[in-house]
Amino acid sequence: MKIKSVIFDMDGTLIDSMGIWYRIDREFLRENGITDPPEDISDRMKKMTIDESSAYFISEFGLDCTKDYVIKRIEELVRREYEENIPLKPHVSELLDVLDRKGIRYGVATATYRSLAEAVLKRCGICGRFAFILTDAEYPEGKRRPDIFLGAAERLGTSPEETLVIEDSLHCIRTAADAGFITAAVYDKAAEKEMNDIKAAADYYFSSLKEAEELFRR
Repeated sequence: MKIKSVIFDMDGTLIDSMGIWYRIDREFLRENGITDPPEDISDRMKKMTIDESSAYFISEFGLDCTKDYVIKRIEELVRREYEENIPLKPHVSELLDVLDRKGIRYGVATATYRSLAEAVLKRCGICGRFAFILTDAEYPEGKRRPDIFLGAAERLGTSPEETLVIEDSLHCIRTAADAGFITAAVYDKAAEKEMNDIKAAADYYFSSLKEAEELFRR
């Protein structure tokens, strides 16, 4: 199994941001009159695209606003965190250094707003290292379907069976695996409840990206 390229998820994989979304989901609902947001609201959002989650907020909670308003307001609420605060997860830069030395190309496939993805990766000094950033804007089905991974592999010039997808979420790993990609899961606290299922679904499981470096030193 020779890995010739890598597709990275961003939130929970490259950056430590999942806790921010947990807070922002609740903050948005509270400012729109939902005083006691469901505890599992962020878990419900995991498999949804930005468009879908915005429509869900309106239909599920009877909000008197448009989908465009929800999309823009949530982006406003979370923007400062991406522009100023959210850190890289440990060992990201070191892993990219290893890939560069090996001549292995890599890109990002994320469900996050493009503006936020670019903002946080630029602030952290690694945006220019990726061949591309793909988002729901290009692939409206999100990661429930493999299109975004297949599109990324095409841009990298590799087939699924020689392309590693690194993710933290169970449904994303399953989507990539079903499409024939090599899959690696990296630990994130937000996915702790699904850890056993994630380990079973992925070809590799890493407690941190430091462990991922070993794949490319063989």
